[in-house]
Amino acid sequence: MKPNVVILIGPTAVGKTNISIELAKKIDGEIISADSMQIYKYMDIGTAKPLNTEMQNIPHHLIDIVEPSETFTVADFQAQAKLAIDKITKNGKLPIIAGGTGLYINSIIYDIDFTSTISNWPLRNHLQLEAEKYGNEYIHNKLKKLDPEAANRIHKNNVKRVIRAIEVIKTSGEKIGNFKNDPKLNEDYNFILIGLTRDRKELYDRINKRVDMMIKDGLIEEVSSLINEKGYDKNLIAFRGLGYKEIIVYLENNIDLEKTIEILKRDTRRYAKRQLTWFRRLDNVRWYNLSEYISKENLVCDIIEYIERYLYML
Repeated sequence: MKPNVVILIGPTAVGKTNISIELAKKIDGEIISADSMQIYKYMDIGTAKPLNTEMQNIPHHLIDIVEPSETFTVADFQAQAKLAIDKITKNGKLPIIAGGTGLYINSIIYDIDFTSTISNWPLRNHLQLEAEKYGNEYIHNKLKKLDPEAANRIHKNNVKRVIRAIEVIKTSGEKIGNFKNDPKLNEDYNFILIGLTRDRKELYDRINKRVDMMIKDGLIEEVSSLINEKGYDKNLIAFRGLGYKEIIVYLENNIDLEKTIEILKRDTRRYAKRQLTWFRRLDNVRWYNLSEYISKENLVCDIIEYIERYLYML
């Protein structure tokens, strides 16, 4: 029989960490993080990494596995996540993949060979710097000239995908495919997809409060320590994540703290919106609106009932 895998998705600050832990306790599961920032050691506050006390003795995989200076690709995640699934399953537990990095989720759901994916890091870094200097539209116009179809499909504010499309065509001469239509589903596992959402106002309020809490908990000190004490280069890919790039600008005295916090809140809200757009493309997701639940316990019970029904139907 194929292993069963629960996948818990949703935007940042929706409550995935807390719900995944409660689920794991009830259904004898272990959690595999699908967060592209929580893989990094020492980057705790800005990534909203769960504390040991929050984990409640539930094993967590793929957290704190690489240095901020190390490269960690989607292919690396895909390989390590599959190893974790096999290990958890052999131990008689249920794997629960929880996270908000869409490409990580897709690397498990779809049968894609990321090990053969073309990469050109110097070009990618150059394009990223150009986007930061000249703006998103400048980079998007570059893509328009190379691949009008891709430019029409990819929004100018989705800078990562715009850069990736340019990278592929300049490196290989081939146009990037439509990611939604090209890949086949991974048939090695039975996936149970659970989506978490909230009413927009409530979600945005939670994001704003989370940013305030990160500042209070020492995000500025964390970033400063990573660069000034541990000696990591501020231009590392790890520091392009939300919460890190904004604080680096602040530490360089290019902007005041109040403005920095407002920018971080705004960019995090925009990121949450992009996450929802990405996840809404997936099929067979059972969505739960946390704003409609009086208690966490009721939500967890409903999710467990759905999982049990799904497994019974197999």
